[in-house]
Amino acid sequence: MLDAKNYSAREKLKNGIQVTIRAIRPVDRDNFLAAFKELDERSIYLRFFTENKTFTEKEILQAVDVDFERIVALVTCIKDNGGEKIIGGGRFFVFGEANPPDKAEVAFMVGNDYHCLGIAGMMFKHLAGIAREMGIKAFYAEVMAGNTGMLTVFKRSGFPIKLEYESDVTHVTLEIGSPKLSLSNP
Repeated sequence: MLDAKNYSAREKLKNGIQVTIRAIRPVDRDNFLAAFKELDERSIYLRFFTENKTFTEKEILQAVDVDFERIVALVTCIKDNGGEKIIGGGRFFVFGEANPPDKAEVAFMVGNDYHCLGIAGMMFKHLAGIAREMGIKAFYAEVMAGNTGMLTVFKRSGFPIKLEYESDVTHVTLEIGSPKLSLSNP
């Protein structure tokens, strides 16, 4: 079984920059907040459905201190001044009554300076691989109608997709139980 809590993989973005996609850790608190503060209002609204640029202490703790059983969270990092800089994040939350859980809600955040470099697609690939190992058969997402980038990531994922449109939100269902997906070949 995959150890999601210690997950780490190296990838290369479309522009050639090397990144690490790894499990988020409580020590990422300051880097997580710095990444969030760099987002513009539109990015915040498309990801969080709000224009609020602050987190409560409880929300910060929930973001960086996850159990990797009911919530799995990964960050995409680049090297920065001898340390790391978070440039993206993705997570899924399992839900439902099945035991073990078989469905999860998935969401992503990508830093403004790093859009269109393949980060969300890479993170999706890694999260789907972890989820499949855990027995998750379907991902669900709520996507703002204007978030064409995220809808494109889901449509290009290679998984069967169902879209339901309601007002300003698209409800996305991805059957990740098939086709076969490996972490090295989306």
